[in-house]
Amino acid sequence: MKQGTFKQITIKKNTNLLNRTLNIISYLALPLVILTLVSCSKATPVPVGECNTVVSHVKSVLKDNAPSKAKMLQQCKAATDEARGCIMAADKPMKILQCDF
Repeated sequence: MKQGTFKQITIKKNTNLLNRTLNIISYLALPLVILTLVSCSKATPVPVGECNTVVSHVKSVLKDNAPSKAKMLQQCKAATDEARGCIMAADKPMKILQCDF
């Protein structure tokens, strides 16, 4: 057996091991990514009639940093049901900022 042939066999073994490892990781990661997207992407829609509740929730989360009630009511009425649902699902100020409100 020549020296060059041995190196080629070693490289092929390492490549196959790397490919198998990447395949296993991708099969494990894909379901986790899908589960995360599905569980976090949809909040329960909230109708316009619940704007007072939405505004109260925003005030409780943002505390002194919350805008005026009149301004928030105006924004709430202009928002979509999904955006209001996103706000109601938010429990931290940064999560409120991620909503299309």
